[in-house]
Amino acid sequence: MKSFTKILGLLLALSLLVAVMAGCGAGGGEPAPAPDDAAVTDDAAAPGGDEAAAPVSDKTYVIYSDNAFAPFEYYDTEAGVYVGLDMDLLAAIAEDQGFKYEMHNDGFDASMGAVQSGQADGMIAGMTITEERMLTFDFSEGYFEDGQIMVVPADSTIASPADLAGTTVAAKTSTQGAAYAESIKDEYGFEIQYYEDSPTMYTAVINGTNSACFEDFSVIGYAIQSEGLALQTVGDVVNPGYYGFAVQKGMNPELIEMFNAGLANIKADGTYDQILANYGY
Repeated sequence: MKSFTKILGLLLALSLLVAVMAGCGAGGGEPAPAPDDAAVTDDAAAPGGDEAAAPVSDKTYVIYSDNAFAPFEYYDTEAGVYVGLDMDLLAAIAEDQGFKYEMHNDGFDASMGAVQSGQADGMIAGMTITEERMLTFDFSEGYFEDGQIMVVPADSTIASPADLAGTTVAAKTSTQGAAYAESIKDEYGFEIQYYEDSPTMYTAVINGTNSACFEDFSVIGYAIQSEGLALQTVGDVVNPGYYGFAVQKGMNPELIEMFNAGLANIKADGTYDQILANYGY
């Protein structure tokens, strides 16, 4: 009888052990829900309990610019790279905001076309913000103010647009200088010849091919002073406006946001003023 009782007890204990082991090894059930205060989020916690900073995007933005618009962008023959105020501003803003970019200095008109076609994500090229351009581009906050002025040979007697009657004026394609010349050519009776870059336009005025041109005041002033060009400015600055960084309308809004935020930061810490001072502003 005692032996039977022992055997029965052993069988009951063995059954209980098997049930426990089966429960521990089961894999088909759903895990118990986590408590509300332990919900899983997309943000990983950093060591020490602080949240980790959001990772910087791996995207490399394609940015286009002018290739002969000193001091904003021009080719440094000694260094073998394009340099300038725009180049320095973009580099400082990208560093501040942590984004990467690939630079293409293909000329002003080509840069506009690249952005409009989607070949480029954005452009920085001394581009004045205008209502007309805002129809096809989204702009950053303005980062530099300038306007156009008439430019003539150093020995010219031309003193105002009225003296341009019967002559041919030089203009750089797609620029505000060209737009201004187009807006007054019928009133003052002159023709326009177009050029793809500023240096070629300056040469045409110096050698007498064209009587004058209209150029951004800060740019022609820098060219006359730094290169000793046989040119002079006459009259007053017209059409004052701000340069802006541009993207195709409705595209890459984050790039505009980063540019604006970075611009504000480098203005606050003095980097912006130092960059301008490097170019005499």
